[in-house]
Amino acid sequence: MATLIGGLGTSHVPSIAAAMDKGLRDTPEWQPFFDGYLPAQEWIRYHRPDVAVVIFNDHYNAMFLDRVPTFGVGCADEYHPVDEGWGPRQVPPFRGAADFSWHLIDTLVENHFDPEIIQEIKVDHGLQVPMELFWGRPENEWPVTVVPIFVNVLQYPIPLPSRLYNLGKVLRRAIESYDSDQRFVVIGTGGLSHQLQGARAGFLNPDADQQFLRDIADRPDELAGWSREKYVQTFGSEGGELIMWLVMRGALNQQVTVRHRHYFAPASMTGAGMILLEED
Repeated sequence: MATLIGGLGTSHVPSIAAAMDKGLRDTPEWQPFFDGYLPAQEWIRYHRPDVAVVIFNDHYNAMFLDRVPTFGVGCADEYHPVDEGWGPRQVPPFRGAADFSWHLIDTLVENHFDPEIIQEIKVDHGLQVPMELFWGRPENEWPVTVVPIFVNVLQYPIPLPSRLYNLGKVLRRAIESYDSDQRFVVIGTGGLSHQLQGARAGFLNPDADQQFLRDIADRPDELAGWSREKYVQTFGSEGGELIMWLVMRGALNQQVTVRHRHYFAPASMTGAGMILLEED
Protein backbone atom coordinates (compact mmCIF):
# COMPACT_ATOMS: atom_id res chain seq x y z
CA MET A 1 0.00 0.00 0.00
CA ALA A 2 1.01 3.62 -0.43
CA THR A 3 2.84 5.40 2.40
CA LEU A 4 2.43 8.89 3.81
CA ILE A 5 5.94 10.06 4.71
CA GLY A 6 5.33 13.59 5.95
CA GLY A 7 3.43 16.84 5.94
CA LEU A 8 4.48 20.31 4.88
CA GLY A 9 2.82 23.64 5.53
CA THR A 10 3.79 26.78 3.65
CA SER A 11 2.72 30.22 2.55
CA HIS A 12 2.00 30.70 -1.15
CA VAL A 13 2.44 34.47 -1.53
CA PRO A 14 2.51 35.65 -5.19
CA SER A 15 5.43 38.00 -4.52
CA ILE A 16 7.53 34.91 -3.77
CA ALA A 17 6.97 33.81 -7.36
CA ALA A 18 7.92 37.28 -8.60
CA ALA A 19 11.11 37.20 -6.52
CA MET A 20 12.09 33.83 -8.00
CA ASP A 21 11.27 34.93 -11.55
CA LYS A 22 13.27 38.16 -11.22
CA GLY A 23 16.35 36.50 -9.74
CA LEU A 24 15.97 38.13 -6.33
CA ARG A 25 16.49 34.95 -4.32
CA ASP A 26 19.86 36.02 -2.87
CA THR A 27 19.13 39.69 -2.33
CA PRO A 28 19.28 40.97 1.27
CA GLU A 29 15.49 41.38 1.30
CA TRP A 30 14.70 37.84 0.20
CA GLN A 31 17.61 35.58 1.15
CA PRO A 32 16.51 35.07 4.79
CA PHE A 33 13.12 33.89 3.57
CA PHE A 34 14.43 31.47 0.93
CA ASP A 35 17.24 30.13 3.13
CA GLY A 36 14.60 29.03 5.61
CA TYR A 37 13.42 26.45 3.09
CA LEU A 38 16.81 24.79 2.56
CA PRO A 39 16.30 22.09 5.24
CA ALA A 40 12.95 21.14 3.71
CA GLN A 41 14.51 20.94 0.25
CA GLU A 42 17.20 18.66 1.65
CA TRP A 43 14.50 16.50 3.24
CA ILE A 44 12.70 16.25 -0.11
CA ARG A 45 15.91 15.22 -1.91
CA TYR A 46 16.62 12.57 0.71
CA HIS A 47 13.11 11.05 0.90
CA ARG A 48 12.19 11.46 -2.79
CA PRO A 49 8.38 11.40 -2.54
CA ASP A 50 6.47 10.22 -5.58
CA VAL A 51 3.22 12.15 -5.10
CA ALA A 52 2.45 15.54 -3.57
CA VAL A 53 -1.11 16.24 -2.50
CA VAL A 54 -1.37 20.04 -2.48
CA ILE A 55 -4.22 21.78 -0.68
CA PHE A 56 -4.62 25.35 -1.89
CA ASN A 57 -7.11 27.89 -3.19
CA ASP A 58 -7.49 29.38 -6.62
CA HIS A 59 -7.32 33.19 -6.48
CA TYR A 60 -10.04 33.92 -9.06
CA ASN A 61 -7.67 32.92 -11.86
CA ALA A 62 -9.02 29.56 -13.05
CA MET A 63 -12.35 29.94 -11.24
CA PHE A 64 -14.49 32.99 -10.59
CA LEU A 65 -17.68 33.86 -8.73
CA ASP A 66 -19.81 32.04 -11.27
CA ARG A 67 -18.62 28.72 -9.76
CA VAL A 68 -17.15 28.41 -6.30
CA PRO A 69 -16.92 24.79 -5.13
CA THR A 70 -16.27 24.37 -1.43
CA PHE A 71 -13.95 21.49 -2.28
CA GLY A 72 -12.60 20.31 -5.64
CA VAL A 73 -10.19 17.54 -6.58
CA GLY A 74 -8.15 17.67 -9.77
CA CYS A 75 -8.01 14.39 -11.65
CA ALA A 76 -6.24 15.53 -14.81
CA ASP A 77 -3.05 14.10 -16.30
CA GLU A 78 -1.46 17.54 -16.44
CA TYR A 79 -1.90 21.03 -14.99
CA HIS A 80 -0.44 24.07 -16.75
CA PRO A 81 0.37 27.41 -15.07
CA VAL A 82 -2.48 29.90 -15.47
CA ASP A 83 -1.97 33.46 -16.67
CA GLU A 84 -2.42 35.64 -13.56
CA GLY A 85 -2.28 38.88 -15.53
CA TRP A 86 1.32 39.04 -16.70
CA GLY A 87 1.57 35.84 -18.72
CA PRO A 88 2.02 32.24 -17.53
CA ARG A 89 5.17 31.67 -15.49
CA GLN A 90 7.95 29.75 -17.17
CA VAL A 91 7.69 26.60 -15.09
CA PRO A 92 7.02 23.14 -16.51
CA PRO A 93 3.46 21.83 -16.37
CA PHE A 94 2.65 19.70 -13.35
CA ARG A 95 2.08 16.00 -13.98
CA GLY A 96 -1.11 14.74 -12.37
CA ALA A 97 -1.53 11.53 -10.37
CA ALA A 98 -4.91 10.91 -11.97
CA ASP A 99 -5.36 7.32 -10.80
CA PHE A 100 -4.94 8.31 -7.17
CA SER A 101 -7.16 11.35 -7.68
CA TRP A 102 -10.05 9.12 -8.70
CA HIS A 103 -9.37 6.82 -5.74
CA LEU A 104 -9.38 9.85 -3.45
CA ILE A 105 -12.64 11.15 -4.88
CA ASP A 106 -14.29 7.79 -4.32
CA THR A 107 -12.95 7.63 -0.75
CA LEU A 108 -14.19 11.16 -0.04
CA VAL A 109 -17.69 10.36 -1.29
CA GLU A 110 -17.77 7.18 0.78
CA ASN A 111 -16.96 9.34 3.82
CA HIS A 112 -19.66 11.97 3.20
CA PHE A 113 -17.59 14.54 1.31
CA ASP A 114 -18.88 15.61 -2.11
CA PRO A 115 -16.05 17.31 -3.99
CA GLU A 116 -16.31 18.89 -7.41
CA ILE A 117 -14.55 16.61 -9.90
CA ILE A 118 -12.16 18.73 -11.98
CA GLN A 119 -10.79 17.09 -15.10
CA GLU A 120 -9.34 20.18 -16.76
CA ILE A 121 -7.96 23.30 -15.06
CA LYS A 122 -4.88 25.51 -14.88
CA VAL A 123 -3.22 26.27 -11.54
CA ASP A 124 -2.03 29.57 -10.07
CA HIS A 125 0.59 30.57 -7.50
CA GLY A 126 -1.32 28.73 -4.79
CA LEU A 127 0.18 25.49 -6.13
CA GLN A 128 3.12 26.81 -8.13
CA VAL A 129 4.90 28.61 -5.28
CA PRO A 130 4.90 25.70 -2.77
CA MET A 131 6.14 23.29 -5.43
CA GLU A 132 9.04 25.54 -6.39
CA LEU A 133 9.91 26.33 -2.77
CA PHE A 134 10.30 22.64 -1.95
CA TRP A 135 11.51 21.14 -5.25
CA GLY A 136 13.18 24.08 -6.97
CA ARG A 137 12.45 24.82 -10.61
CA PRO A 138 13.16 21.85 -12.89
CA GLU A 139 14.32 22.44 -16.43
CA ASN A 140 11.98 19.96 -18.08
CA GLU A 141 9.80 17.91 -15.74
CA TRP A 142 8.83 17.89 -12.07
CA PRO A 143 10.22 14.83 -10.23
CA VAL A 144 6.90 14.30 -8.47
CA THR A 145 3.27 14.05 -9.55
CA VAL A 146 0.59 16.23 -7.95
CA VAL A 147 -2.97 15.91 -6.71
CA PRO A 148 -4.52 19.38 -6.35
CA ILE A 149 -7.24 19.83 -3.75
CA PHE A 150 -9.00 23.16 -4.18
CA VAL A 151 -10.64 24.79 -1.14
CA ASN A 152 -12.87 27.85 -1.16
CA VAL A 153 -11.44 30.33 1.32
CA LEU A 154 -12.43 33.49 -0.57
CA GLN A 155 -16.19 33.47 -1.09
CA TYR A 156 -18.21 33.22 2.11
CA PRO A 157 -19.38 30.91 3.52
CA ILE A 158 -16.00 29.15 3.68
CA PRO A 159 -15.80 25.66 5.21
CA LEU A 160 -15.42 25.04 8.93
CA PRO A 161 -11.87 24.43 10.18
CA SER A 162 -13.06 21.15 11.72
CA ARG A 163 -14.37 20.06 8.32
CA LEU A 164 -10.93 20.54 6.79
CA TYR A 165 -9.29 18.66 9.64
CA ASN A 166 -11.64 15.74 9.02
CA LEU A 167 -10.97 15.91 5.28
CA GLY A 168 -7.31 15.32 6.13
CA LYS A 169 -8.24 12.18 8.04
CA VAL A 170 -10.14 10.87 5.02
CA LEU A 171 -7.19 11.75 2.80
CA ARG A 172 -5.03 9.53 4.97
CA ARG A 173 -7.48 6.66 4.54
CA ALA A 174 -7.31 7.11 0.80
CA ILE A 175 -3.50 7.00 0.82
CA GLU A 176 -3.32 3.96 3.07
CA SER A 177 -5.89 2.07 0.99
CA TYR A 178 -4.26 2.88 -2.35
CA ASP A 179 -2.73 -0.18 -4.02
CA SER A 180 0.70 1.23 -4.75
CA ASP A 181 4.20 1.44 -3.30
CA GLN A 182 4.31 5.19 -3.89
CA ARG A 183 5.42 7.63 -1.19
CA PHE A 184 3.17 10.60 -0.52
CA VAL A 185 3.62 14.03 1.05
CA VAL A 186 0.71 16.32 1.90
CA ILE A 187 1.20 20.07 1.58
CA GLY A 188 -1.14 22.54 3.25
CA THR A 189 -0.76 26.07 1.91
CA GLY A 190 -1.86 29.64 2.55
CA GLY A 191 -1.29 32.46 5.00
CA LEU A 192 0.14 33.40 7.34
CA SER A 193 -1.47 36.58 8.69
CA HIS A 194 -2.46 39.17 6.10
CA GLN A 195 -5.33 41.34 4.98
CA LEU A 196 -5.32 43.06 1.62
CA GLN A 197 -8.36 45.32 1.81
CA GLY A 198 -10.78 47.08 4.12
CA ALA A 199 -10.13 48.95 7.35
CA ARG A 200 -7.39 46.47 8.39
CA ALA A 201 -5.51 46.46 5.05
CA GLY A 202 -1.87 45.70 5.80
CA PHE A 203 -2.72 43.81 9.01
CA LEU A 204 -0.05 41.41 10.32
CA ASN A 205 0.06 39.39 13.54
CA PRO A 206 3.56 37.89 13.91
CA ASP A 207 2.95 36.65 17.45
CA ALA A 208 -0.14 34.72 16.38
CA ASP A 209 1.67 33.42 13.30
CA GLN A 210 4.47 31.95 15.36
CA GLN A 211 2.01 30.51 17.88
CA PHE A 212 0.16 28.87 14.99
CA LEU A 213 3.41 27.28 13.79
CA ARG A 214 3.75 25.71 17.24
CA ASP A 215 0.11 24.75 17.68
CA ILE A 216 -0.31 23.12 14.27
CA ALA A 217 2.18 20.51 15.47
CA ASP A 218 1.25 20.25 19.14
CA ARG A 219 -2.42 21.25 19.45
CA PRO A 220 -4.14 20.63 16.11
CA ASP A 221 -7.43 19.64 17.74
CA GLU A 222 -7.60 23.07 19.34
CA LEU A 223 -7.01 24.83 16.00
CA ALA A 224 -9.61 22.61 14.35
CA GLY A 225 -12.12 23.74 16.96
CA TRP A 226 -11.72 27.43 16.22
CA SER A 227 -14.52 29.25 14.45
CA ARG A 228 -14.03 30.75 11.02
CA GLU A 229 -14.52 34.17 12.56
CA LYS A 230 -11.66 33.58 15.00
CA TYR A 231 -9.29 32.76 12.15
CA VAL A 232 -10.21 35.96 10.32
CA GLN A 233 -10.02 38.05 13.48
CA THR A 234 -6.63 36.60 14.44
CA PHE A 235 -4.94 36.35 11.06
CA GLY A 236 -6.82 38.78 8.80
CA SER A 237 -9.36 38.17 6.06
CA GLU A 238 -6.83 36.47 3.77
CA GLY A 239 -5.00 34.92 6.70
CA GLY A 240 -8.06 32.72 7.08
CA GLU A 241 -6.37 30.59 4.39
CA LEU A 242 -4.54 28.91 7.26
CA ILE A 243 -7.46 26.55 7.71
CA MET A 244 -6.06 24.68 4.69
CA TRP A 245 -3.06 23.61 6.78
CA LEU A 246 -5.53 21.57 8.84
CA VAL A 247 -6.01 19.14 5.94
CA MET A 248 -2.31 18.39 6.01
CA ARG A 249 -2.28 18.07 9.80
CA GLY A 250 -5.40 15.92 9.86
CA ALA A 251 -3.73 13.46 7.49
CA LEU A 252 -0.93 12.85 10.02
CA ASN A 253 -1.02 10.97 13.29
CA GLN A 254 -1.63 12.87 16.51
CA GLN A 255 2.02 12.64 17.53
CA VAL A 256 4.48 14.26 15.13
CA THR A 257 8.06 15.47 15.14
CA VAL A 258 8.86 18.95 13.86
CA ARG A 259 11.84 18.54 11.54
CA HIS A 260 11.96 22.20 10.62
CA ARG A 261 10.03 25.41 11.25
CA HIS A 262 10.60 28.82 9.65
CA TYR A 263 9.01 32.27 9.90
CA PHE A 264 9.61 35.50 7.99
CA ALA A 265 7.70 38.78 7.93
CA PRO A 266 6.73 40.57 5.93
CA ALA A 267 6.82 38.87 2.54
CA SER A 268 5.04 41.58 0.61
CA MET A 269 2.14 42.32 3.02
CA THR A 270 2.10 38.83 4.49
CA GLY A 271 3.52 36.91 7.40
CA ALA A 272 5.15 33.92 5.73
CA GLY A 273 6.52 30.62 6.94
CA MET A 274 6.64 26.88 6.73
CA ILE A 275 6.76 23.71 8.79
CA LEU A 276 7.95 20.17 8.11
CA LEU A 277 6.36 17.35 10.10
CA GLU A 278 7.07 13.66 10.37
CA GLU A 279 5.12 11.11 12.36
CA ASP A 280 6.71 9.74 15.54
